[in-house]
Amino acid sequence: MNDKSKGLLRILAVFAAIVIFGVVAAVGVGSQHKGSAKNIKLGLDLAGGVSITYQAVDKHPTKQEMSDTIYKLQKRVENYSTESAVYQQGNNQINVDIPGVKDANKILKELGNAGSLTFLDENKKEVLNGDDIQTAKAGTIKNNMNNIEYVVDLQLNAKGAKKFAVATKANIGKVIYIVYDGQVVSYPKVQVAITDGKAQISGQSNYDEAEKLASTIRIGALPLQLKEVQSKVVGAKLGIEALHTSLIAGVIGFVLVLLFMLVFYRVAGLAADIALTLYVALTLLILNAFDVTLTLPGIAGIILSIGMAVDANVIIFTRIKEELAAGKTIRSSIQLGFHKALSAIIDGNLTTIIAAAILYFNASGTIKGFAQTLAIGVILSMFTALTITRLLVNALYSLGFDDIKHFGIQKRIPKINYIKHTKIYFAISIITIVVGIGALFVNKNQIGDYLNYGLDFKGGTSTEITFGKDISKSLRLEVEDLVKDITKDGNVETSTVKDTNTLIVNTKVMNLSQRTKLENEITKKYGVKEDKITSTSISGVVSDSMRQNAIVSVIIAIVCMLLYIWVRFKDVRFGASAVLALAHDILVVFMVYSVFRIPISNSFIACMLTILGFSINATIIIFDRIRENRKEMSKKTTMEELVNGSINQTLTRAINTNLTVFISIFVLCIMGVDSVKEFTIPLVVGIVFGAYSSICITGPLWFYFNKIGNKTKKA
Repeated sequence: MNDKSKGLLRILAVFAAIVIFGVVAAVGVGSQHKGSAKNIKLGLDLAGGVSITYQAVDKHPTKQEMSDTIYKLQKRVENYSTESAVYQQGNNQINVDIPGVKDANKILKELGNAGSLTFLDENKKEVLNGDDIQTAKAGTIKNNMNNIEYVVDLQLNAKGAKKFAVATKANIGKVIYIVYDGQVVSYPKVQVAITDGKAQISGQSNYDEAEKLASTIRIGALPLQLKEVQSKVVGAKLGIEALHTSLIAGVIGFVLVLLFMLVFYRVAGLAADIALTLYVALTLLILNAFDVTLTLPGIAGIILSIGMAVDANVIIFTRIKEELAAGKTIRSSIQLGFHKALSAIIDGNLTTIIAAAILYFNASGTIKGFAQTLAIGVILSMFTALTITRLLVNALYSLGFDDIKHFGIQKRIPKINYIKHTKIYFAISIITIVVGIGALFVNKNQIGDYLNYGLDFKGGTSTEITFGKDISKSLRLEVEDLVKDITKDGNVETSTVKDTNTLIVNTKVMNLSQRTKLENEITKKYGVKEDKITSTSISGVVSDSMRQNAIVSVIIAIVCMLLYIWVRFKDVRFGASAVLALAHDILVVFMVYSVFRIPISNSFIACMLTILGFSINATIIIFDRIRENRKEMSKKTTMEELVNGSINQTLTRAINTNLTVFISIFVLCIMGVDSVKEFTIPLVVGIVFGAYSSICITGPLWFYFNKIGNKTKKA
């Protein structure tokens, strides 16, 4: 078989894979349509779900008890979805919102009523209680006869481990009763003393029985005893139109990116377009396979991974053009282009995967979902760029696309002196950051907070309105506008309750005057009776613990990035420059949020992480070129020439990558609903400034760090 036949077969194989995966993603397989994109779980913001209200049996629980219970419930419901939300309502009620679920009774049965949990010895003396439990999970093991046994793996906290070590040592061969709400739910016999805080409860007849016991222990470990007050199925918080417009914008943006790649990189761009199409189909299938819940922050993770997929191709094709400009043959240029781009692609993607892994294992809620979609996307983008694109470029070359005009040659590299203009760049950055800091104090004076914290962080007022007719889209929008006019705030969320005429309106905290005015306007305009309008206070879904976990996770991720860059580039100055550039980008985006008073919501953290991902990736590309050129530079080449030359060589890649991502997000910004625009506007600014910092800030920073280091050595 000649090269042309092999090339054709490879292209046909890739197209066949796209068709197969595309059909599965479009319609699914079998009567249940497994694998269909329609089966991808959507979050509360995009599709709604089940909402359950619990009330503490104790009428006057402490703030700490409520906070601890909310945190533990959050961890509990993450078994259903990482995007589940748990928040306080009123003084002694807790709302649990679980996305992608339509059967409230099933969830209630599985969650159970959060009653008291105790472990008693045979003398009815308490040896453990719910405060000592960290988690409980159902599992399977093989016994000595090689038969499967169903067990519950119990993990205790430090205090519980000490108590249980004493109790089990004193009760070997005896039974310990697990009592939930006064009922014995299990009575395992102690086989040995358990000193490490890890116990295993055997004796369950099947997996469902083991899961039920584990669930009972988990829910019973809550600090407060709760009772279920009500449950309901609610609609999407952002409205179903948010999903539709986002999907349309995503398709338009993706098509524009494909056209850009085709026009700018010709045959190589065609190969990239085919690989990117396969990447999208694979992403949809894997989101389905891993049961990922997709939310607005999750979409940010996909946008970032698509950007990195495009970036990997741009890096490769830029290298190919450089080799062609140097006089190499097309086949040799293709091989060298992929080879020389490899280290930059791996370093950029690995730093992002490290950050995603840390966020997934340490954070919770929507940040966990963001990390999950990001990690999946980045791994797939590396696969398609380094494997599929390479296969297609070589296949197209074999089919006769072997002329330089099919690939293009790197145009003359610009000769911009970035080091010379460093003071100007630094001044622009400092002024921008100072404006942002100044806006914080203006906000504090005018709105009472440094930033415009949204419902996710600060909580507010939840109003339920039961109309005498079906709730249409126009009615929902009218009520939203009315509430915005009364509260003078655009941060309003509405959702409907399934099989009812009830509309839930969540806003910032409304005072008595505003609540009265809203009730009067609703009564007057829609004929709703006063007793059909109820209001209550709600806490933010981002609890203090979740916020702390997210901040700690981000700090750990940045430190790990610094360490990776330090080790990989064998110079701490590269890492220090990258971290300072990241800090710069964070402060610039803070400026956008503070000056324009964009509400701080769950998507804020995802927005920040997306910008950091793009920024660190762009920085590594420049550092990789500095490292390469440094090895080859002559003794006459100065450090200033090295840095300027490296940045200029990667300038086309920086512009093209950021332009393609900018196109996708800008379309989303134009077409999206208000809540989507609040998310995309900071992203647009962040990507622009991220490109600016990677080009104008990081290189000069490394130059001056290097200069200071050399002076220190001489001294």
